[in-house]
Order: sequence, then structure tokens, then C-alpha cells
Amino acid sequence: MSKEQDTSKLWGGRFSEATDAFVQRFTASVQFDQRMAAQDIKGSLAHAAMLCQVGVLDAAELEEIEQGLAQIQAEIDAGSFQWSIELEDVHMNIEARLTQLIGVTGKKLHTGRSRNDQVATDIRLYLRSGIDAIAAQLSRLQHGTIALAAQHTDTIMPGFTHLQTAQPVAFGHHLLAWNEMLQRDYGRLMDCRGRLNQSPLGAAALAGTTYPIDREHTASALGFDKPTENSLDSVSDRDFAIEFCSFAALLMTHLSRMSEELVLWTSSQFNFIELPDRFCTGSSIMPQKKNPDVPELVRGKVGRVNGHLISLLTLMKSQPLAYNKDNQEDKEPLFDTVDTVLDSIRAFADMIPAIRPQQEQMREAARRGFSTATDLADYLVGLGLPFRDAHEVVGQAVAHGVANDLDLAEMDLATLQGFCADIREDVFEVLTLEGSIAARDHLGGTAPAQVAAAARRAMALLEQR
Repeated sequence: MSKEQDTSKLWGGRFSEATDAFVQRFTASVQFDQRMAAQDIKGSLAHAAMLCQVGVLDAAELEEIEQGLAQIQAEIDAGSFQWSIELEDVHMNIEARLTQLIGVTGKKLHTGRSRNDQVATDIRLYLRSGIDAIAAQLSRLQHGTIALAAQHTDTIMPGFTHLQTAQPVAFGHHLLAWNEMLQRDYGRLMDCRGRLNQSPLGAAALAGTTYPIDREHTASALGFDKPTENSLDSVSDRDFAIEFCSFAALLMTHLSRMSEELVLWTSSQFNFIELPDRFCTGSSIMPQKKNPDVPELVRGKVGRVNGHLISLLTLMKSQPLAYNKDNQEDKEPLFDTVDTVLDSIRAFADMIPAIRPQQEQMREAARRGFSTATDLADYLVGLGLPFRDAHEVVGQAVAHGVANDLDLAEMDLATLQGFCADIREDVFEVLTLEGSIAARDHLGGTAPAQVAAAARRAMALLEQR
């Protein structure tokens, strides 16, 4: 053996000189993949139990491995485990420590597997755990959103198109629109979980192994639905990570849209809602300021999540089968996406139920924006006018209102009849805000009864999870 041979590596037999120090640091991943240590140990325990079942390990060796891995987990939990860049990654660090603890038996653990199927298994286990945590927080956010909507089925606010007052809606109706976005996000998340929940363990480096392994055993032990079908795809597939980041980009886009509305609504120009102080900060120079930092920050974080999705798509776009070192670059974007989404969802789940609507300001904003103009047009159609003619009549009435600072409901009957002689006293029933929202009494409409029913359906669907 050359005296320059790198004896610290678990793969060093082929090499005649040590890895360059810079290359060693450049290619190591233990700095970030150590967060998968629990998943790596869990996978190793399942693999060892399977090796014992098929006769590759005996019962005493299995017990040694189990005790050694338990000690390693305890060291990691206590913060006393010594991570080494020289050992490259989480897998080799744990295996090397296991061999230190139990001797030659530790070297047998890797029988019938490769770091390629090992990391593919670990990352699926890690992401599955992250998905479950996100799903729980997403359900909590939906619960808070639906509950707040149910309290405000007849709280009136302006509905907007082009950020201009369009028609009055119930505040609860607006909140349930948010919930519809979140409900689709939850469905995408569960679809992603279902597709990733297959075990690549046993695919080994790329072609499987000559040992008599039982892949169904390890898949079941690790909570997977089944083993993956093809060994080449098993070690090189990162679709599940891309799919998760795609879900995350859509979810964060929805949270960003919600954040934008929260930022607008808390401004003095809108003053539709108040957020509790614990979700806001002040200014270092302007003592009157109360800044909605939580929604602003969530709105900003969508950029990094979108970037991670593009990073993973680009990472995989030209990789030949099977595993390539490129895939070391999959973890940091994925880890940060999990962290960012989980934190953002948690912040929203805490904040949304604490919103305090300013009901009078909302109602006044709806009253001032000619938001019942469409109701007047519909009323005229009911009198027999073609819609385009009705549209023209109402446009003239709105122009009069703008010139005289009058809402449609504030004009007297004679003024309205000046635009259309057929208008009768009952027109004021449709020109009120309450009459306008009550008239949208159909599935998906903003009538208070419909909003209340929609909230009940949404809550029942949530409780079925």
C-alpha cells in the first residue's frame, strides 16, 4: 500500500493517493445531509433485520448492530457525535462509527446495498416526514380559515377585480376562496406523498444485488407501500423531490396572494382588518408604524421556493441513468423548501384565526364603490331591457353619482327614473349591500346562507382526513 493511500475512506482500496484536501471538502455532503441521520439509522435497522431474516447475518450480529445504532442515535441526539468531512456523508460517518463500536460486524451492515439506494431511501423517508408535518400545519391553517369564515357569513366587504371595487361579497366568502386554494394544495401534497412512498432499498448501486434479499420486508418495515420496480430508476429518480417543490411553489404562490391582501387590508388606506401586535413589528424611526412583517416575509419567500424548483429541474434535465454525483445537489434545495414551507404555513396557521375584521370600514368601502351597479343592471333586465341597454343606463346613473358624490342607493326614485322610466320603488331592495349579496343565493354564491353551507361542507371535508 502506498503511504499516500487514503486509509480513512471506506472505499479506498482502489486508490493509490489521497483525495486532494480541497476536493475532499468540495465533494463532501455531510455538512448538510447529516440532518437525515435518523432516517439513515432507521433504514439501516430495517436492512439489518432483513439480512438476518435471509441468513446473511445471525441473531447475535443483528443485536450488535441494533445496539450500536441505538448508541449512535443517542450520541447524535445529545450533540456529541463527531461528524467528519473526511468520511464524506451521513452514511459513511454512521457506518464508520458503528464499526468503531462493534468491530467487524459493523462492516457487514452494508452487505447487499449501496450508498446509491441508501440515499434514495433516506431522502424519501426524510421528505415523507416533512410532508406529514406540512400536511398537519396545512390542515390547521384550513381549520382556522374556515372557522373565521363561518363567523362572518354576512360581514360585507367589497369584492374586487383589477383591484377596483366590483361587487359586494361576504368576508366569509372571501376567506373560503382562500380555503379552496389550500384544499387543492393539500390534494397535490397527498398525491406527491403517494408517489414517493415506494422503497428503493435493495436496488443497490444500480442493478440490484446477488444476495437473497427480501425487498418487501424492508419496504414494509419502513412504512412504504411497496418496493420500487426498476433498480436503475430506483437510484436515480428524483421526481418526488421535484414534484414536492412544484407543490411548494404553488402553495407559496397562494400564501403570497393571501399575504398581499393582508398587507393591503392592514394599511390605513384600506383598514379592513387588524393583525395582533405579535405578528407585526415597528419602525426604528417612525413611532406610529405597525408593519405586517409576517405576511410580507411569507410573500417574499416564494422567490426562494420557486428558485429551488428550477434548480432541481435543471439538475435532472440531462442526467443519464443511473446515479450521478450531480444528485448530491438535490438535498439543500429540498431541505430549504421543506423548512420554508413548514415555517410559512405555521406562521399563517397561527395568524389567520387572530385576524380582527373592521366590519364598518369594510361595509363603507363596499358602499362607496358603486358595487351594486350590476344589481341595477340585472333589475332592468328583469323589466325587459336587453342587457346591453341596461348596461348603458346604469353607466349613465354611475356617471351622475360620480359627479354628485352619490351612491346608487342614495339617489331618489325620481333621479333613477330619469335614466329609465320603468324603475319602481322596489329597486332599492336590490341596491342595498345586503340585498345584493342575498341575491347570489346559489352554490358558490356569496349569499350568507350559501357561505354558511359552504363553510360547513369545508369543515366536514377537513374532518374526514
